[in-house]
This record gives sequence, C-alpha cells and structure tokens, in this order.
Amino acid sequence: MRLSYFITFLVVSSFWFSIASAQIFYRGNDGDPETLDHHGTSTTSEGRLMDDLYSGLVDFSEDAKVIPGTAERWDISPDGLTYTFYLRDDALWSNGDSVTAHDFVFAYQRLMDPLTAAKYATLLYPIKNAEKVNLGQLSVPELGVKAVDNKTLIIQLEQATPYFLEQLTHQTGKPLHQKSVETLGDQFVKPGNLVTNGAYVLDSYTLNSRIVMTKNEYFYDAENVSIEELHFIPFEDRSTCVRAWEAGEVHVCSDLPAQDLERLRVYEDSLRIVPYLGTYYYALNTTDEFLSDPEIRRAMSMVIDREFLSEEIWPGMIPAQSLVPLGINNYPSGSPETDYFNMSMLDREDEAIAIMARKGISKDRPVTVELMYNSGENHKNTATAIADMWSEIGIKITYKIRDAAAHYAYLRDLGEVQVARAGWIGDYSDPYNFLFLLESDNTGFNYARYNNPEYDSLMDKASNELDLSKRAKILQQAEKMIMSATPFLPIFYYSSFTLVSPEIENWQSNVMNKNPTRFLSFKKSG
Repeated sequence: MRLSYFITFLVVSSFWFSIASAQIFYRGNDGDPETLDHHGTSTTSEGRLMDDLYSGLVDFSEDAKVIPGTAERWDISPDGLTYTFYLRDDALWSNGDSVTAHDFVFAYQRLMDPLTAAKYATLLYPIKNAEKVNLGQLSVPELGVKAVDNKTLIIQLEQATPYFLEQLTHQTGKPLHQKSVETLGDQFVKPGNLVTNGAYVLDSYTLNSRIVMTKNEYFYDAENVSIEELHFIPFEDRSTCVRAWEAGEVHVCSDLPAQDLERLRVYEDSLRIVPYLGTYYYALNTTDEFLSDPEIRRAMSMVIDREFLSEEIWPGMIPAQSLVPLGINNYPSGSPETDYFNMSMLDREDEAIAIMARKGISKDRPVTVELMYNSGENHKNTATAIADMWSEIGIKITYKIRDAAAHYAYLRDLGEVQVARAGWIGDYSDPYNFLFLLESDNTGFNYARYNNPEYDSLMDKASNELDLSKRAKILQQAEKMIMSATPFLPIFYYSSFTLVSPEIENWQSNVMNKNPTRFLSFKKSG
C-alpha cells in the first residue's frame, strides 16, 4: 500500500512539473457559480472568483489579514461612525478607466436597492440607512455613502461596528464599473463585457467545464502578480477533484471528502488541515405542520450522534453544540451549550423516543419527512447516517438532491422544504455573522423561517450596544434562545481540508480559508 502511494506521488510530482512549466494555475472549485454578478453571489466558491476578479476598498492578505485594497488608506472618526477612504491614484479598471469613489457609491446603492434583490445585502446593514433602503422604506440616495470627489469616499454607519473593515473584504463590498452595468444590463457579466479592477479579468466561461481568467495588466499591483493565467475547474463531487489532483489535472483541491483523508495523509507536505470559521447544520422549516413543534425539533437534535459523524464520516471536524463556532472574536465566554450536552447518547435517545411517543410517533408508526441536500459524497453520507438515527424515533426520510447552485438558490427563494442541509462560513469573526441568519426579516438565509420578535429584539439591542462585553452577553442570550427553539440543528464546526501542489508557493493556511491567487506563484526550477 505504501509503495503504491509512493509511486503515485512520484508520478504526480513529475506531472506537476510539466503543467507548472505552462504557468497556468488550475484550481478546483466547489461548482459553477450561480452568477458572476457579485450582488447575486453568496457561497464561498463564488467568493473565490470575486476575490480574484475584484479589489474592494480593503482586501485580505495571503494570511487573511485586512490590508489596503483599492483604498490606500482610511480614517475612522473617534465615535467609530464615519469611515473616510482615500482611493489609490493608480487604481484602474481592466479597460483602463480610473476606479472612482462614485463606482463604490454606485455599487453599494445597487446592492441595497430592493430591485436588485441581493440576498447578501444584510451583510452591509451597518451602513447608515442600509436596512431601511433595502426594505424600501427610504430612497436609495439616502444610503450613508458619499463620494466627496473621485478619490475620496465617506461611509457613515448606524452604530460603531468593530468588524466593519472585515465586512468590506466580502464580495458584497466590491465595486462595480457603473458605465458597463448601466449600458449592458444583466449582460455585463459576460466574457468580453465584464470590467473588473482586481488582479484578474474574465477570459471565458464554459458551463460545467471551467472559468478562465488572465492577469489584469491594469491592476495597481500587477507587477507583483506572478501567475499569468488561472482556470477554475468545477467539481460537485469532491472525490472527483481529488482524483484530478492526483492525476496532475489541478494544482489545488479544497473541501476534500472526509472519507479520503486517511488515504491522503501520504501527501504529507500537500495536505492542509486547518480550523475553519464555520458551522455545518440542518435547517428545520418551523412553518411546516410537523416541524413547527419545538419538542419534535428538540428530539431530532438530541438523537443526532455528532461524535460519530465527526469521527467516522467527517474526521477532523469538531462536534457542534451551538450555532456560533469556537474561537470566534467578540464572544469571550463562548457559545452556550444545549442542556443535553453532557447526557450520554443512550439517555438522549431514550428522551427523544419518549418525546415522540407523546406525539403518537414511533419506529412502528413513522412520519415521512423530506431531507434536501446538495450533491457531494460527504453530504450524502451525512444525510444517510442522520436518517438512520432519526428512524429510531419514528422519522422516515426521503431525499431531494440538487447541485450546489440550484440547492442554495432554491433555499434563498424560499422553495418548499422540510429539512435542508446548510452550512455557514464566517464572513468576519464575530458571533453576529452567525446569529443574524435567524432574524425574521433575513429572508435570504433564514431557511428555517424562524420568526421570534423577542429574538429580533435581542439582536437589535446587540447591534446598538457599544460595550463589547455587554454586547456579548446579549448575543449569548439570543443564541441560548435559538438553541432551545432548535430551528437549526448544528452538527459540527468546520475544518478546511485542502490539497496543494508542491509546485505552488506562498499558500498560507488560515482560519478564513482565503488564498487569493494574486499572492501565489510557481516554484522556480533549479
């Protein structure tokens, strides 16, 4: 067995040299994007594309630290409510036009315009009047963004937000080339039309095959961008991506199938396992006749053996007892645990069976529930295992499977669903970025249709609390409330699993799993 791994490694290594010599970077991605209009994107796989195509006011460095982007510097008022950004003189669009503060005003106003229907607009709600504009309660020009001149942008906030700069690194914070968007309408994203300001430009897009980008010579830091051309290759099945990596067809494969990890440890220098700021969970539709009962939802949560899933199906993951992941900033006391956290699985199963028995439901008198998940071996294995666990309490599972883009589009459009697999990767390190998912007006991501005015009130209170310690206690109270109500079933906290070719340099593993191509390079021969 070891010999075969060694031989495989030699073959792969030699192949890496041949494809590296072409100076084309082949990057495996989770699937095709739903759109290349970044106001319509939401997934991490789409975020990778946007990070290479656009530069925001600020960007992530190779080790996921906030660094100047299109803005070379900024000032923050003493009360934390006013941010003044000064754009680089050499910040240009890929057609040679200057990137101006007006481009950012246009982008942020378009993001918040209700007609855009941007599902991720909530991320930038800290901007003054953003929520009211997005809900149609105020006009778009009343958004708290202003271009003082071509190179000076002022953003006013509703309240001091300690993580605002990190929020601006997200794809929703990227600018748009106003003229091309207004002239071309929804065709502005097409190859040959898309004008970008990041390290790369869109060359071609072949559905189910690849997205090709080439170096943007107008990028302000183009001289330090080593890789001239990159291909994003979509893989819905992550095992296929692994095989492509082993065959030398891609340089990077992320989100590896957990069942392959032990076998892949032979690639000691290429396999990267790193804690990741995210939670894998199931959403239960609280408006569904059966699932509207919080006791039933509690029983469904209790009977899930998270330790088994983390050890046998997702090795390297951490069992989750809360929605907010471990180690997050601005949450010094940690997430609240469920009241059954310290119970044995046998005791939890007994209590869950007793709950269902009171409802007239048992293994002999089951109720059928549909579980929807996006395609992929890991998700399939998880769904099958949890279905077996639920069968013990009288819940019989049927499945609805879609590719990732269709799955999340269906959820965001509030399609008919009972139970849905979902996951959330932190866009910034703060508990609010996880807890906001269940606010009643968050129609884009509240897949459970959870509606609790008391919860909403706590979240509003936290948003207006400037004392971080007091704010943390309010957010903990809010999380305790949803852990009791169980609209989401947290299953485990993520770790990132990535295979990186030995020919790639400067890949910096980090908790945000951010690795913009502009910082990577091929090893020099000799």
